[in-house]
Amino acid sequence: MATAGDKLGPYTLHELINSGGQSEIWLATDEAGQSFAVRMLLNDSMFAFKEKGQFQTGAEILKACQDGRFIIGYVEHGKFNGQRALVLEYVEGSNLKLLLNAGDPVLTENIAQVLLDFASALEVVHDRGFMHLDVKPENVLLSRNGSLRLVDFDLAQPIPNPPRKMDKLSGTPAYMAPEQLLRQPVDHRADLWAFGVSAYELLTLKKPFPGENADEVLRRQLDRKEFVPPREINGDIPAELQRIILRCLEREPDRRYPITSVLVHELKQALYVG
Repeated sequence: MATAGDKLGPYTLHELINSGGQSEIWLATDEAGQSFAVRMLLNDSMFAFKEKGQFQTGAEILKACQDGRFIIGYVEHGKFNGQRALVLEYVEGSNLKLLLNAGDPVLTENIAQVLLDFASALEVVHDRGFMHLDVKPENVLLSRNGSLRLVDFDLAQPIPNPPRKMDKLSGTPAYMAPEQLLRQPVDHRADLWAFGVSAYELLTLKKPFPGENADEVLRRQLDRKEFVPPREINGDIPAELQRIILRCLEREPDRRYPITSVLVHELKQALYVG
């Protein structure tokens, strides 16, 4: 396990920012004193094929999706002193899930711009030919000045044409589209579903299809008898924004937005921002 003061190539680790099942993220500085976030793979053993493959693919897709605004900045990746790591832009802020739970004004007072920037981040990824497949508030960072960054590309893949079945069910069930949970063919429109779930949650503090497990989430998605339109929970939501969210949450992928740029365009019109 890494500790403060450890060196990874030219980077010195200072503070553990986050720790998950597969990786740790540290605040680090280079020899010039510039700050970075260093994400280190925890299981780098000989037989950790899945973990190493996802880490490598995620880093390469992130590198291909750089836009300077809505995607977390890529610096480099590889092995440093034998440790597999990804060096990223350091963003001083928090993810949308934590900000939502805290009722932080940086989120609540800028929610229209956050939703537009969130969709714009997905537009960048999709325009570069990839789908993220792990879209959720936890994977979106927001700085104290309201600057948004999409993170965690470990599950990302090239957009298939036509849609194809995934080898394994990966992601967070509450944000996964019905076609994912049903093990049906998937493409970038699964990200649009996840955006719809995230937007609903950010505006209502509730998930549209809650469940303790994937089966319960899927049952609610398919049944919809218990589904509550977001304006019934939060009357401040504009009717046009509700229409956009509901289109993202269409059961059939063909009834969602065909491309993300259309979603972004309609959000701009509905929210008068951008």
